[in-house]
Amino acid sequence: MDTPDAREAPARSNAPEFTVSEISGAIKRTLEGEFGRVRVRGEITELKAYPSGHIYLALKDEGAKIRAIIWRFAVPRLTLKPENGMEVIATGKVSAYGERSDYQLIIDRIEFAGEGALLARIEQLRKKLGAEGLFDEARKKPLPLLPRVVGVVSSEKGAVIQDIRTTIARRFPRHLLLWPVPVQGQGAAEQIAAAIRGFSRLPAGLPRPDVLIVARGGGSLEDLMAFNEEVVIRAVAECPIPLISAVGHETDTTLIDFASDRRAPTPTAAAELAVPARADLLAALGQTATRLLQSGQALLNTARLRLSRAEARMPDLPGLVGAARQRLDDRAERLALAPGALLSRKRAALDAIAPRLPHPRETLAGHRNALALLEMRGGAALRRMIDRRQTALHRLPDPAGALAGRLREARLRLEGLAGRLEGASYQGVLARGFALLRGADGEPLTEAAAIAPGQRLTATLRDGSVALLAEGGDAPPAPATPPKPRRKAPPDPRPEPKPEQGSLL
Repeated sequence: MDTPDAREAPARSNAPEFTVSEISGAIKRTLEGEFGRVRVRGEITELKAYPSGHIYLALKDEGAKIRAIIWRFAVPRLTLKPENGMEVIATGKVSAYGERSDYQLIIDRIEFAGEGALLARIEQLRKKLGAEGLFDEARKKPLPLLPRVVGVVSSEKGAVIQDIRTTIARRFPRHLLLWPVPVQGQGAAEQIAAAIRGFSRLPAGLPRPDVLIVARGGGSLEDLMAFNEEVVIRAVAECPIPLISAVGHETDTTLIDFASDRRAPTPTAAAELAVPARADLLAALGQTATRLLQSGQALLNTARLRLSRAEARMPDLPGLVGAARQRLDDRAERLALAPGALLSRKRAALDAIAPRLPHPRETLAGHRNALALLEMRGGAALRRMIDRRQTALHRLPDPAGALAGRLREARLRLEGLAGRLEGASYQGVLARGFALLRGADGEPLTEAAAIAPGQRLTATLRDGSVALLAEGGDAPPAPATPPKPRRKAPPDPRPEPKPEQGSLL
């Protein structure tokens, strides 16, 4: 049975403690070691291309979403341009971004997710352009019987241009102009459209093609997507030169075939349509070029495989650099948003204070009213004071008589004050027969009990001081005789005598 102390004791665990960096690094190593390279199917969303060249996006399906990154050095190698809402299969490796405890997919290859999605996208664009009349037969131009110059829009490194050259040389040698373009991958559609328009805008001094061939070899539906883009279809429809499309094999159909003036099942067939027929020459040249291309591709794949195996044994330097680049992009984005956020906060604070502040016009009006009121009161007070002074000035008597009267009043007031001062003086009291007794310490004595027998005293009279000696015993009371009325002595003009020892002065 558990005791109360045992129940209150905290539970202890033997689980080890990790720092945030340690656990984040362990999760990253586990993800990269467990999954390695993976292929993820999903819909592209939240796509954003940074000025640094990196592309940030997310792949989602019905139940989840994963963040993904395409580094700048991997963008040119993509076979298609990623767009929001596009369903793709992304190939790469799973990694983690430790600063946000977030895992992500580092993509180095993207392809469309199955032919069904591609076909639906192509069919939607075909209906849109068909409704605009870009595929109407009335827009198609006839091919010249014997062109002097044949223009070709294709890759300069593939077997297509070789087939066309071979076919033209075999059937009927003509002058050939090649506008080299990439025939697949990101940006290929824009360059193909620019080449078609460029042939139409050649200056008069240069040989202008009488017929154009837009061609590429066979491949999967994803490889041929550049010829299903709207920009290429519109450039073909606007081209004033008769145009032959030769994309893929006989079973391959692209939207450029609907907009071109003639469709050839292969690039070789396009060359046969462009020039008159001659004896078939050097038929094996195209096959040999194809085998060489395949052999070179096999060697390249073998070398790439060896490089991938060696890369797996090396530290993940691109991952470290990529994490640093991601942090830099994150800081740059936050720094770009910081001034706007600060201005918004300051503007909101100013908007909150502004209603409580009086308008300067109201303050100035209040000060003007107060100043006008003070000016009016000051003027009235000044007029009243001037009126009182003028009235008092009119009431003044004759200056000589007024001065004499004032002198008499002052003399009488001075005599009264002198009499009151004389009556309040202790010397006047001494002149009426009183005496001031002082002890040996010079302090006045006011009670008989304070006088001890044999004590020396000093009596101060009107005309001087006398030393006395107190006797013992109680003295009989003096007879009560009424004091004689004394006539007030006139003030003595002589100087007062100096008091002797023990006087109050």
